[in-house]
Amino acid sequence: MENTDKSLIDAHCQGDPAAFSELVRRYGDSILGYLMRMSGNHHQAEDLFQETFKRVHEKAHTFRGGQFKSWLFTIATHVAIDGMRRRRRMRVVSLNQKLDCTDQDSEELSAVALADDSCEPSQEAAKAEQAEQVRDAIESLPARQRATLVLAYYQQLSYPKVAEVLGCSLGTVKTQMYRALRTLAQKLPDV
Repeated sequence: MENTDKSLIDAHCQGDPAAFSELVRRYGDSILGYLMRMSGNHHQAEDLFQETFKRVHEKAHTFRGGQFKSWLFTIATHVAIDGMRRRRRMRVVSLNQKLDCTDQDSEELSAVALADDSCEPSQEAAKAEQAEQVRDAIESLPARQRATLVLAYYQQLSYPKVAEVLGCSLGTVKTQMYRALRTLAQKLPDV
């Protein structure tokens, strides 16, 4: 019988290292993908991933049941937003610098815009340019809008689950999603 998330957390709190490893195995890929989309940089996402699971380890005793995935994404969201605030204070960027978005997961950001499977070099170049435009537009969203969009669209959480993760009302989630989509539509009129 497969262990539930709650039983794994309980086992981890009692000192079972295999239990924590199982939680990382179950949720690591989706958390890393989420953090990649939030940060726009694979190396930063890896750092945020480490910090997320460090906090899960430290705060495991506070988990009281319910949806572990929502609790985990709440922690990851707080870590990502904290990381963005730190980078914003310390960030010095060359106008010629490209963001490090070469990870395979980042290519999914533009999957909707790139549904055509053609192999023409000019079309491939246009697809790559569109993908970069989509990534840039998503990265330019305010942190709460980006988190709402990524959780609802890419992580496929329902609006009530997104509200739970972000610690806000359902109406706030809908408003943030509306604003994010409106901003993306303005920034990407041809996509």
